Amino acid sequence: MPVYLRFMLLVVFSFFVVFSGAGTAAASGGGGSVTFDDIATDPSFGLNYHRTESPTELIFDQLKAQPLYTFNDVLQTPIKTRGVPGVALFDVEQDGDLDIYVTNGPGSANSLFLNQLADSGSLTFWDAGITAGVDATSQDSTGVCFGDLDNDGFQDLYVLGNNEPNRLFWNQGNGTFSDISVASGADAGARSRATCAFGDIDNDGLLDILVGNSFSDWSNQLGLFIEPYALNQHNQLFRNLGSMTFAEVTATSGLLNQVATVPVGFGEAGLTWSIAMADMDVDGDVEVIAGDDQGGIPFAVYGGVDRGLIHIFDNDGSGFFTDTTLSAGTDKPGQWMGLAFGDLDCNGTMDLFGSNFGDYGFSPLPIPYTLGDSASRWFLGNGDGTFSDPGVGDLVATPFGWSNAIVDYDLDGDSDIVFHGGLDVSPFVDSSNAGVFLRNEGCSADFEYDAAAVAGSTDHGRRNVQAMAIGDLNNDGFPDVVSASNFDAPPPIPLTTHAYQYGGPFDADAVYVEAFIPTGNPFEWTWSGIEFPDGSLAVELNSAGNGNRGIRISLEGGAGRVNGAVSNRDGIGAVIQTTPHRGPTSMVPVGAPSYTSQGSLEVAMGLGRAAFGTVEVVWPGGVHNRVYNVVRGRTLHLPEIPCDFTAQWSSFGEYRSCVRDSLDEWKNLGSISASEKAQLFVSALRAYLDTHH
Repeated sequence: MPVYLRFMLLVVFSFFVVFSGAGTAAASGGGGSVTFDDIATDPSFGLNYHRTESPTELIFDQLKAQPLYTFNDVLQTPIKTRGVPGVALFDVEQDGDLDIYVTNGPGSANSLFLNQLADSGSLTFWDAGITAGVDATSQDSTGVCFGDLDNDGFQDLYVLGNNEPNRLFWNQGNGTFSDISVASGADAGARSRATCAFGDIDNDGLLDILVGNSFSDWSNQLGLFIEPYALNQHNQLFRNLGSMTFAEVTATSGLLNQVATVPVGFGEAGLTWSIAMADMDVDGDVEVIAGDDQGGIPFAVYGGVDRGLIHIFDNDGSGFFTDTTLSAGTDKPGQWMGLAFGDLDCNGTMDLFGSNFGDYGFSPLPIPYTLGDSASRWFLGNGDGTFSDPGVGDLVATPFGWSNAIVDYDLDGDSDIVFHGGLDVSPFVDSSNAGVFLRNEGCSADFEYDAAAVAGSTDHGRRNVQAMAIGDLNNDGFPDVVSASNFDAPPPIPLTTHAYQYGGPFDADAVYVEAFIPTGNPFEWTWSGIEFPDGSLAVELNSAGNGNRGIRISLEGGAGRVNGAVSNRDGIGAVIQTTPHRGPTSMVPVGAPSYTSQGSLEVAMGLGRAAFGTVEVVWPGGVHNRVYNVVRGRTLHLPEIPCDFTAQWSSFGEYRSCVRDSLDEWKNLGSISASEKAQLFVSALRAYLDTHH
């Protein structure tokens, strides 16, 4: 049979496999808002969590007991005395549903809430933190990240410590973990940190570990208000050597060569709350992105120094990084707290969102401020390594934010923004963020506040939220939101409206708690007597009721198992692009964390009302794979096919042989079925022909 006839028969076969029961294709978009409902408050779900305070709370208690609380006392007040919870959403047992890991303070076990959906058909959880060996009860645990460090098919946990070594928990594949922190060489010493990230810096198939550090001593606030650089700690990078051992390569990686604005110039450490690895230029290697905090140091325009920048370190492909912040245009000073990545305007370039101090929290502070100075905002990629700042448009002003995500939460085919956060600045607690959902209409990157999405949810303005992660907990195809606070402020604790009102949609929620009452004298307060209860967990399920649908996509890298494959088992660092039929293309990087937390590696990409769409992946190393005609509602498992359809091959036959041989290997490994192999094969051939002819 001629080659072209065999190809056409395969196309017909693939079409039949993909479209069985799919319905008629339609344009993407449509559907109203979704809502989010918290199940963690219902004891029957088994999500009992309370955040334990850090030991430095005792210092704060002594200061509160004084007759007067002055600005010097503010400087001597510890930060984050109620702890820094982190959240990770991953499938511990590889049973097909997402589990929830939440960190806690010393004396309390970190929680590993195992999802029982796959086992019992019921969305309930039980806490296996202690039995699994990941409780870290003696640690003041902060942020967490995860990934398959040894490519054995099970994801490992890395848990950060507050001014103490980090913990590395090696997943044994039987529901338990081994603590190999010291033996691995990745415990990173006693520094103060909140966020970590996994990524393969040199595309050797092994995930490396990146740690973001802040300043040396959280028992006071000198690093926030007084000293711009001297107390800050450099971020750390650990290269994976194989066999679950790591070597610190920070000094040779280029990460110490961080640019700074005048008068410092070069090489100083920033105060980093959020750090990530993501392929910003979609060329097959991961960049390092660090969100640094200005703190209470005035901006240069007010006589201070601009130290709070979003740093983008470009990767040369070997794991050596160059800070391109000044040329990239992300050098806008701010109190950058959390980072998220995706294509907000659907133009094929990676954009980023940074949560910030916001426009309201300065009203009780004697710090000069102009509207927009510290707005949470998005930067749009221009495709040439630079970014544009379009402002916040009709939002006018934005609230405070910590952890965030760029995610198509309503599955209409374009990327939206979600961010949470509350801040204890000692004299008051900023509670201006009641839960922010910013809906993108038609890839405009001109967002509107989706008040309907939070109408039925928990009032996060009364939760001092630190952590947030996104994932589909009930397997309905829609992303859900998990968040953790370090303390709460329930009624009857009074809320005070911020003095700054800008005429935007967040004015109504712009409130704070007066933990200390002004005496009338400058920089002088007395304690209000308010005691805040422990922090809480919120698990908010997406209502999924707007008629839209999407595709759930999970990747499997083949390094060490499939000839020519170079990607780590989880596909962390890959970039997924999805195009609904007759719709715009959206994009998301796999595995990039936000502040303290990391969401699911299986991503939900919206198709709106379209019946099917096209999925394209740029793997670590730069290989492009594409799958056509993926039906709405499907979970697509895509293995790495190390045959780039965009490359120049000597012949179509050579490319076809590469694809066939790779898919044969994947089928022999049991990763794909015969029908999946057929669809992937036909899609790969079509992608080549579409590109080269």
